[in-house]
Parts: sequence; C-alpha cells; structure tokens
Amino acid sequence: MFRRGRGKSKRDAAVEEEAMPEPQAPARGPYDESEAPESGVERLDLGSVRVPVPEGGQLQVEVDPSGPVRAVHLVTPVGRLTVSAFAAPRSGGLWDEVGNELADQLRKDGARVHTEQGDWGVELVADSPKAALRFVGVDGPRWLLRGVAAGPAESAKECARLLYGVLDDTVVVRGTEPMPVRTPLPIELPEAILRHIQQAQTETPNGQV
Repeated sequence: MFRRGRGKSKRDAAVEEEAMPEPQAPARGPYDESEAPESGVERLDLGSVRVPVPEGGQLQVEVDPSGPVRAVHLVTPVGRLTVSAFAAPRSGGLWDEVGNELADQLRKDGARVHTEQGDWGVELVADSPKAALRFVGVDGPRWLLRGVAAGPAESAKECARLLYGVLDDTVVVRGTEPMPVRTPLPIELPEAILRHIQQAQTETPNGQV
C-alpha cells in the first residue's frame, strides 16, 4: 500500500542538498576579495589591491617624502598602467561623478577629451601634450577601482588592451573599516620591494623609484 504525503527521507534531503549548485564567482573581474576565484593567476599584493603584472612590466613607485606610497605604476614597453582603489558608498555610482570631474579637469589642462563605451561602462579618452590617456572606472561593493593607461598615441590601443587585462584579474581588498567616500585605499608594499625602495631613496631621494 502506498502512503500519500510521504515526507522525504534524510538520505533524499542530503542528496538534494549535495546537488544544489554552489554560488558562482563573477565571470570576470575586477573582483572583490570575497568573490575572487582560485584561478592560479599570479598577482602582486599591494594591500588594498592585488594586481597581475604584464609580461615585461616593471614596477614604478611614487612615495611621499614622509614615507606613504602615493601610487604604484606598471611600466610596460607600450605605456604605463596605474590601478588605484578608493572607498565608495554602498549605493555605488561613484565613477559617474568622478569621471565627470576628471573630464572637466583634463579639459582645463588643455587635453581633448571624449568618452567611449567599454566593458565596464563609460571610459574617458584624452589626448594631452604629454601622452594619450585612457581612464576606466569600475564600481564595486563599497569600492571604486580606477585604471589609467598612459603612453604614446601610436601604442594607445595596445596599452588599453593591457589595462583591460590587468583590471580583469585585479582583486580589491576593501576591508571592513568605515572610510570617507573617495579616500584612497592604502597601498602596502611587499617587504622585499620596500627594502629596495628605502635603499634607493638614500641614493636618489626624488620621490620616485
């Protein structure tokens, strides 16, 4: 005799639980630390950001005389890449605001500026007397990641492709501490690089290594 309304056995429930799909990581980066996939990509750990270094790329660090790191650049044969992270509101949308202000400032400095639609939204493209520039902004959970490609006009497209690849594999470590919106997330250099910079500063104290 069949019983109606028979409940699921413990074994059936366990099988169903095992069959439930696990949460999927985002299809592409940049990634929040909580969502970063275990892809085996080698990244340079700079504290608030972990960035892959393109083949042939070299590290260039800007430091204040007092010690804090201002920026870290990846210098490549086709141009210079800079990736920076900032505190952002939970609601997101900071890049729209920052991008508009940045475009105004670039125009005041004499650059020709236009926008293009990219994989992460609106990008700023500027031609300045010194370099061809591209700014890419990505709004994440309580952070904004900004990438900049700067180099000669003839290699602008190749430099942009390198920037996209770096952003696509970057991991942002926001932390849980409250911060005012737009505050740069702190950069922490690996110990070996820090020792090298300290030694170089005693020889050429110009703020750039």
